[in-house]
Amino acid sequence: MNNIYSKRREKRVKNWAMAGTSALKLIIKREGNLVPYDRDRIATAIFRAMVSVRKRDRNLADAISLDVERALAENKGESSCPSVEEIQDIVEKILLERGESETARAYMVYRSERAQARSRRENSFEVTDNIPYKKIYEVLRWNINHGCDSVQGLNRIISSDRFGALVKDSDRRYEEEIARCAREITGRGSKARVIIVAGPSSSGKTTTTMKLGEKLKQSGLEFKSLVMDNYFFDLEKHPKDEFGDHDYESPQALDLDLINEHLGALLEGRTIRTPVYNFKTGKRTLNAGSMKLEKHQLLLLDSLHGLYADMTKGIPSRLIFRIYIETLGQLRTEDGVFMRWADNRLMRRMIRDKLHRNSQPAATIAHWHYVRRSELQNIIPFIATADFLVNSALPYELPVLKHKVFRYFPEAVAKYREDAFHQDAYIRAKRVAELLDPLQEIADESIVPDDSLLREFIGGSRYEC
Repeated sequence: MNNIYSKRREKRVKNWAMAGTSALKLIIKREGNLVPYDRDRIATAIFRAMVSVRKRDRNLADAISLDVERALAENKGESSCPSVEEIQDIVEKILLERGESETARAYMVYRSERAQARSRRENSFEVTDNIPYKKIYEVLRWNINHGCDSVQGLNRIISSDRFGALVKDSDRRYEEEIARCAREITGRGSKARVIIVAGPSSSGKTTTTMKLGEKLKQSGLEFKSLVMDNYFFDLEKHPKDEFGDHDYESPQALDLDLINEHLGALLEGRTIRTPVYNFKTGKRTLNAGSMKLEKHQLLLLDSLHGLYADMTKGIPSRLIFRIYIETLGQLRTEDGVFMRWADNRLMRRMIRDKLHRNSQPAATIAHWHYVRRSELQNIIPFIATADFLVNSALPYELPVLKHKVFRYFPEAVAKYREDAFHQDAYIRAKRVAELLDPLQEIADESIVPDDSLLREFIGGSRYEC
């Protein structure tokens, strides 16, 4: 099996890397970690600077990155480990020496903006604590204890026929977390009337909401669910991004005024006429159904922007119990680099969009840039307002997801490498492809139970997702 993955890696390097072999093996990141040297990252950064000054010559960016590498070897030695800052200094120097002054200035501006953004994140962390470090540590410890904290560990579990046990253990952990959340809600008595399950795209809000409803029902609580996706405006009225794509991720794509009107009416015991939204046609039908909330019932809803202030601006905060859900997976590559949570969710959404939203996986990769932008602007800043945090990452899902989506990532790498307008898609696709490449895949998804959260995305769920 190892030989198969070695051949795949060799083929990938041949296809993706530029001509020439580097003696540089490692670089030092700003936080002090050693990571593999990748000339293509330098070329991509140069290319993005070029694009900003209306130059779109990827071959030139590749050639300049090779000059940068040679200069690093001459200045630092072929066996050295240059820092990110040292590499960036050399890039600026080579650009100026080559007469690419406009690109050099654009690169300097980009570098400065990234430094300022890092500084803002560091400062905001002290104030808002948006990163749930305690929870992340708990997830990492669980993964280590179950041997699934790395790609190599997952491969060993698959090879030793322990994958079924990992599925059961992972689902049990998730179910126990939902049960704890339900106990938190019941412990508040009649104080909370609105239960919100919020979180970024493809974090598993729908299944979590339904499972939470089951737990609340077992505790003797009655509830009704309000589907927030039905409050999307018609697609033609959605905000658009800079490429003209309709943006489902913005809170302004939702009819916030109607949401507040209906929430207020329900809490007052009045009947509302609910809309229905069709994702395949992009059309909303008003007054399609009716709903009334009795005094003894809870209102249960899931929403991408459930923590967004304007979503519930007319509802007293004391009446709301807020749950935030995220794929807080802790999986390392052989090089020690952790998978990004958003990449996990991207793979889920690629499948879901194809099944339910009439969108192809390649389009999901290309459009993910505004998903992330909206998350960073309209979701992540409100994590601290949540009353409970749920981890929806399932360590066993990645081998299943790989079987379904892996082929799209090398295709995206080839398609977007020289596309000036989709460099984000190129970088993302390359990163995910390299993560998934050495991971063994699971083609037989029958091992996934029909009540698994993963079924929300791959199909076959016993819940109506």
